[in-house]
Amino acid sequence: MPDLPPLLLSRDRLFHGLSPDHLAKRVRAGHLVRIRHGVYTDGPAWRNLKEWEQYRLRIQAAAETFQKPAVFSRHSAASVWGVPTIGQQHPVQALTFKNDGGRSRAGVSRHFAPPAGLSVVARDGLLVTDRVRTVLDLAASVPFTHAVAPMDHVLRPDRGRRLPALTKAELEAGIGSNYTAAAGRRIRAVINFADPASGSAGESLSRALIHVAGFEAPLLQAPIVDAAGNLIGYADFFWKGAKVVGEFDGVEKYVKPEFLKGQTASQAVVAEKNRENRIRATGLHVERWDWDELMKPGVLEGKLAAAGVPRRRTRSGALDALTWP
Repeated sequence: MPDLPPLLLSRDRLFHGLSPDHLAKRVRAGHLVRIRHGVYTDGPAWRNLKEWEQYRLRIQAAAETFQKPAVFSRHSAASVWGVPTIGQQHPVQALTFKNDGGRSRAGVSRHFAPPAGLSVVARDGLLVTDRVRTVLDLAASVPFTHAVAPMDHVLRPDRGRRLPALTKAELEAGIGSNYTAAAGRRIRAVINFADPASGSAGESLSRALIHVAGFEAPLLQAPIVDAAGNLIGYADFFWKGAKVVGEFDGVEKYVKPEFLKGQTASQAVVAEKNRENRIRATGLHVERWDWDELMKPGVLEGKLAAAGVPRRRTRSGALDALTWP
């Protein structure tokens, strides 16, 4: 098979000596995958990509087929910026400047935005909403629990992409008159809750679910020491009064070099188990959960309730609020 570009457009097939029958045969054999109408990519390479990497390639494929330049927004802009989002199978999302309610066509969802005051950035050869507008649009359009991860992320410097941290003041200023009053309230709730101490998208989603379930807010990245005062490590979540440590188990700590720190994946698993045993030896209870459990409604809440994590006290439930006859 001749060398093919990462994205093969059917309109360019003749340049590679391919007929429609050749394309169809290669798709049936799994050598090529059609990722949108008229766009193909290498089958084995596609199947080795993570879901979010496939989504990024679908955005690029859409851009290749647009007749006019498009401004990508929401989940698609977040993908280009490297801002994590929650969930899978998101459509490619772009803006339309015609106030006709937006429309979806050919796998692309269009959302209206007036051009006045809109900040558009060219990144990786694509036009996208700037980082402020991207996370604000997400906060206005997705559930609170899903909006926290992208907002937490932009409050931290992205050193890999050489992007500085945004401030809450910058995010607040970006609301302006771009949103309805109701959307503005949703956005401000996410901004107020956002915390750069969350170390990953999974930790951010965990924290949001913990809050919505009514549990007391945990300490984040709390240092845990042994009886001799030696540092064991930092807990993702710590409820000191309840003596409960919460740990989110994302795959990153076992596969990404920045988390492995020179270890193999198997060595990282053993090291994590030893760390947990040392934490338990201090008398603390350790509760762990992973992505699958986060995405199943009620699972995390059930785990934390069984572990004895306290709920937030309301004014009506506080003893000092009672007026005795």
